[in-house]
Amino acid sequence: MVREQYTTTTPGTSLERPKNEYVYKIGIYGWRKRCLYLFVLLLLIILVVNFSLTIWILKVMWFSPTGMGHLRVTKEGLRLEGESEFLFPLYAKEIHSRVDSSLLLQSTHNVTVNARNSNGEVTGRLNVGPKMVEFHGQQFQINSKDGKPLFTVDENEVVIGTDKLRVTGPEGALFEHSVETPLVKAEAFKQLRLESPTRSLSMDAPRGINIRAQAGNIEALSQMDIKLHSSDGVLLLDAETVRLPKLPEGTRGGSAVSQGLYEICVCPDGKLYLSVAGVGSTCQEYSRVCQ
Repeated sequence: MVREQYTTTTPGTSLERPKNEYVYKIGIYGWRKRCLYLFVLLLLIILVVNFSLTIWILKVMWFSPTGMGHLRVTKEGLRLEGESEFLFPLYAKEIHSRVDSSLLLQSTHNVTVNARNSNGEVTGRLNVGPKMVEFHGQQFQINSKDGKPLFTVDENEVVIGTDKLRVTGPEGALFEHSVETPLVKAEAFKQLRLESPTRSLSMDAPRGINIRAQAGNIEALSQMDIKLHSSDGVLLLDAETVRLPKLPEGTRGGSAVSQGLYEICVCPDGKLYLSVAGVGSTCQEYSRVCQ
């Protein structure tokens, strides 16, 4: 540090000022100055390069005050136009397409949509794979545009809410368990067939069962027995002609002459048989078939 000395004199007195013994130069000189200029030049180059890269990135990525490229930021959320590829999971509350176009979700492997609760646990999952579509959840439901349930599936039952269920497969429909429906009907000019290949077929109704063919026949085929049972009513056969072509013909000890007329007889166990008609009843004469 340089200290300056001041000397007071009276008028008429002359004193010699002391000479400065130490002289200091203020500033940066030599190699330090050159290094400083070089550092400032390097910072200026880096600033220009960064500014150029920023301008290039903004131009390539199509940054604008409303968004980036085809991605626009609106009051309702984000709007993405055109095709986009997501390399990682996408989290969104709602995804919908434009009014005049459809929404397409495409993947080379599968498309998975998960629904999570507040704890982050998956409560519902829809997985569309190359071979099958899987859904995991408590209930699966398809509604119409009016909000009417059309198809509902849960652990207990499957509910079809449409007015008509149509099965167009050549083999029909296969049910491993019971089916509850008010009407089973075939298409026009098509046959309706109810079949149980290895087990029994049972039709139950609290108020009755109506089987009707408006323009054809009704056939009931069985390898064993066909039983028509009414616990509290009668069995009514209402037709112009009732035919039993394969009833056994009763026999008796001697021969009888038949004129083509027979009498229907009933055994005590309910078995029907034919006997040659006579002036009176001949059932007892031909009752050997009941033995």
